[in-house]
Amino acid sequence: MKVTKEDIANVAVLSRLSVSEAEADKYMGQMDKILTYMDNLSQLDTESVKPTTYALPMQNVFREDVVRESLDREAALANAPLREDGYFKVPKVLEG
Repeated sequence: MKVTKEDIANVAVLSRLSVSEAEADKYMGQMDKILTYMDNLSQLDTESVKPTTYALPMQNVFREDVVRESLDREAALANAPLREDGYFKVPKVLEG
């Protein structure tokens, strides 16, 4: 499959990008190389390769869920730039 200027224009529209004629010529060659490489990869025999999610082996590390004393309110609010009636005061972000 050969990449055309129409393909570049279509991708540009979908990406909401403005592409000049010079850029389109440059991107045609680059996209053609990428698609050729991907076609080469798709021809590799991967039947004996086990599917993996991660390149390195991973395992979950669990810890006991232990109830502990929480942070004291005054300690939590100690470095707050604004506070009111024992709560953090933050700028309004929603219209109400």
